[in-house]
Amino acid sequence: MKLELKNIQKSFGEKEVLKGISFSAESGKAFGLLGRNGAGKTTTIRILMDVFESDGGEVGIDGRPIDYTQIRIGYLPEERGLYPKKKIIDQLLYFAMLHGMKRPDAIKAIDYWLERLEMAEYRNKRLDTLSKGNQQKIQLVTALAHNPQIVILDEPFSGLDPVNAMLLKDVVKEEIGKGKIVLFSSHQMNYIEEFCDSIGILNGGRMVLQGDIYDVKHNYVRDKLIVRSEDARKIQQELGACCKAQEGMELLVQLSSPAEKQTMMKRLTEQYDIDEIKVFEPSLNDIFVEYAGDQN
Repeated sequence: MKLELKNIQKSFGEKEVLKGISFSAESGKAFGLLGRNGAGKTTTIRILMDVFESDGGEVGIDGRPIDYTQIRIGYLPEERGLYPKKKIIDQLLYFAMLHGMKRPDAIKAIDYWLERLEMAEYRNKRLDTLSKGNQQKIQLVTALAHNPQIVILDEPFSGLDPVNAMLLKDVVKEEIGKGKIVLFSSHQMNYIEEFCDSIGILNGGRMVLQGDIYDVKHNYVRDKLIVRSEDARKIQQELGACCKAQEGMELLVQLSSPAEKQTMMKRLTEQYDIDEIKVFEPSLNDIFVEYAGDQN
């Protein structure tokens, strides 16, 4: 199954929020939808879920307009939306049946997920008796109990301790392994790199970068070198402003162009005792800062 958003546009009054957003995501893979606050991520998600109607463009599945009566979507919102004073099982049943599940099937699915997420003992508790992390796991049950084909996770690891974060990682990997389409929206780039096959970065309502993470990183301009040497101070003095000290004896050398790479490597290895020299590979965080740093 392939999900496609094509040229999605949306304005609120005179404010144009989405300016022709397009991307696709496939079954068994995770797509990271990235951007600073206000970039348009939440509006995009709400249009995808049919909460907002777009002003233009199309949401499609396998080349046809999406039929929301046939496609199940599970959503874990960043801002939690459950009822603090209500019993957990009653809430979970309510949301599962809203998604069209029959009561016996809903109870079976809910009990499975409560057990899977180590929350079975809280089944008959009120939500407000739980910690923030455990409330997050209950919210996750509402997103997964009805077995959605598309799973949207907005800051899913927020408020989770390392043990629960590891548990959620396992669940997400299982959902991807089942052939679900998983959409991540997060500012925690380490999780995006761990789970996502491809990304799209929104800035000012436009998609400014998208593609396979490997390709995005390797298409990044290769005009910097990482150098490790006991002669780091001498190298920095010689190269001047184009050379910046990193941690320890590591230097970041900015080249005038990628074509200078081999010449600079040869020059440094011939003149200094070099322990390591390599092309700088940007992290996803580096790329995010570059493309989303200034809101257009």
